[in-house]
Amino acid sequence: MGQSNSNILLETGTNEIEIMEFTVNDNLFGINVAKVREIMLSAPVKSMPHVHPAVEGIFKPRDQVITVINLPRFLVDTDVEKQGKDLFIVTNFNMMYVAFRVHSVVGISRISWRDIQKPDKTISGGADGVATGIAQCGDDLVTILDFEKIVAEIAPETSIQVGEIDRMGPRIRSDRPIYLAEDSLLLSQMIREALGKAGYTNLHAYPNGQELWDELIQMKARGTAPDEVAMVITDIEMPQMDGHHLTKLIKDDQLLRKIPVVLFSSLISEEMRIKGKQVGADEQLSKPEIGHLVSVMDQLLSKAAPAEKA
Repeated sequence: MGQSNSNILLETGTNEIEIMEFTVNDNLFGINVAKVREIMLSAPVKSMPHVHPAVEGIFKPRDQVITVINLPRFLVDTDVEKQGKDLFIVTNFNMMYVAFRVHSVVGISRISWRDIQKPDKTISGGADGVATGIAQCGDDLVTILDFEKIVAEIAPETSIQVGEIDRMGPRIRSDRPIYLAEDSLLLSQMIREALGKAGYTNLHAYPNGQELWDELIQMKARGTAPDEVAMVITDIEMPQMDGHHLTKLIKDDQLLRKIPVVLFSSLISEEMRIKGKQVGADEQLSKPEIGHLVSVMDQLLSKAAPAEKA
């Protein structure tokens, strides 16, 4: 290959992901390395009253108080004995830090998003499930967990709040076609509900970037692109094709590049903003700020908006 890992990590829009593999009760799970800030030995935790059963409490490794979620307890819904060799995976997403107790960390695999399959409903549990993908890492099948959904289930106030739209006051209805790529069934439903309440009634949702891109290609073949798409809103983490790669494909296409693309992800950080800019994203917003998303949509669409219906 002739290229160091450090250089590879700087590339953007390659449709690749680094998966950290870890175990809970001898089962192999995975998390996007972009969410991980630190791995450390489990430490004493101060319990807190009136919290979800899977919330152990808080600890303060340095100058920051971090909530600890007992992942074995959450996944099996029963008490699991803590081990002295347990680890904390300290994560950062949705603009907050959370530590997850796990039993061991196996290693890191770098794979294509195409090697991650969307689990069917018998495995994922549909909107109630926490498996967001099944990854082939070498000889192992690794279950990728939906950490956003886990935290949202434990603390709903940390997720998308439709009430933000209510506080924006009366809205004008728009039937301009908005295309959404979001792999989480729960978040897709919440985003569609919020945007519908905000007046954006013509929404087309896809479970990953590949399926949305396939639809854009079909529009080109029909001769209806880009007029048939007013905006694309995309998550970053998705099986088959991630949001950065989808954005790059759109912005590298002479016909489609005029379509505004908004990255709406729990992973937006300074590093991710650089990557999003490199692939040509028009805006980058962090979940769960749905009110901010609607404001940005209003601004981008107003630049070339036809008459709207009251």
